[in-house]
Amino acid sequence: MDLSLGTWRRDPGTVIRHAVSPAADDVASITIFAESEVPGAATDWPAHSHPMHELVWVRGGTLTTRIGSRIHTVPPGFGLWLPAGTVHGGRLTAAAELHDAFFDPARTPVEFAAPTSIAMTALLESLLLRLARQDLDPAARVRTEAVVFDVLEPSERQFALELPGDPRIDPIAEALLANPSDERGLREWAEQLDVSERTITRAFRGATGLSFAQWRQALRVHEALALLSAGADVRTVSERLGYAQPSTFIAAFQRVMRVTPGRLVSGIRYPVS
Repeated sequence: MDLSLGTWRRDPGTVIRHAVSPAADDVASITIFAESEVPGAATDWPAHSHPMHELVWVRGGTLTTRIGSRIHTVPPGFGLWLPAGTVHGGRLTAAAELHDAFFDPARTPVEFAAPTSIAMTALLESLLLRLARQDLDPAARVRTEAVVFDVLEPSERQFALELPGDPRIDPIAEALLANPSDERGLREWAEQLDVSERTITRAFRGATGLSFAQWRQALRVHEALALLSAGADVRTVSERLGYAQPSTFIAAFQRVMRVTPGRLVSGIRYPVS
């Protein structure tokens, strides 16, 4: 699979856009260049990279990004730090507000060597929204940037799903990415692919560190994050993902995320711009 999001389910009416980096004149004298937009439609960005570090976060939806063999989900309340030069593709849900900030690597005193989930506290969001203002004088900008670096910290939760990249089980991953509620179990997949259940189990463990059932559960949690962030209730999400009842979905979600769906959603903050 390439660096697109492949068969991950795409919303109807998705718009394909090519990403752009800040113009050289815009960042010549500043360390952090922040901006935001509301695309108004589900949006895909093909694989690309930036010469600057990027921190991206959303409100009212989710961003899903493919980086190497991993899919990262960025729900509200969290951000994703992308080191300069990281090749990634992205997908934004239809109603989401997109916010990002670009950091000059030469003037950034913090360093995350790999893509990292960031805790988007109310303070950090407010500071970055302040930096997006066009009327901020240079001295105020420098002071604000300094505080950003003081409060920029990794989240305890890292929303990453390892893709198998193994031709023996890639058809399973592709089918589940297209339809996370697919209920086929090991026996059905073994018969369809003409391999043993043991082969599938070993392949998933070797490629992702998870069993087939654990990997499918983790993928469903990523889909659930998108649905919950867009305002769907727990019952609707559990039904769409193929769970027999909401309590089963809540238990599965909590095993992966170490928090219930309700508590995660209630903790999402939407500061005033």
